[in-house]
Amino acid sequence: MEITGLDHIYISVSDFSRSERFYDAVMAAFGFKKGDRPIAGEPHAHYFNRHLQYTIRPAVRGEDCDAYSPGVHHICFQTPDRAGVDAAYRALSELGVSAVEPAEYPEYNDDYYATFFEDPDGLRLELVARSRYRDEIVDRWEDLVVFTNPIAELRDREGSR
Repeated sequence: MEITGLDHIYISVSDFSRSERFYDAVMAAFGFKKGDRPIAGEPHAHYFNRHLQYTIRPAVRGEDCDAYSPGVHHICFQTPDRAGVDAAYRALSELGVSAVEPAEYPEYNDDYYATFFEDPDGLRLELVARSRYRDEIVDRWEDLVVFTNPIAELRDREGSR
């Protein structure tokens, strides 16, 4: 069995109208389309592109998002390259969304380049450029033979030749 990606993500929001306005602008800028079909009598906004669906729906309870409580810490969207992260940052800025200026984060990997922002409920969102590390995982998948730290094990194995 192989899982090929995330199909969809559902986010519960405290104020559907407010969040819909926010996500309509952001997701349109990111090149998504929108469906607005209600489910079980509840309004939903379904944002989708060729790879992913991101849906918002009204929350049942009103607690704020807390990235350090059990549950979702953040959601990260991937762009093909750094130019995509830069374009997303500019689009967010033009929309008045406060985002962290794109930067490298070597603590994640040597070419990690990203920007971060939050939705109206404080859900942390990120855009990252596709990295060499992610490409290496894809390109070398058949060479990864252990479950834990397979890239490190592969590099150790190849270094010992």
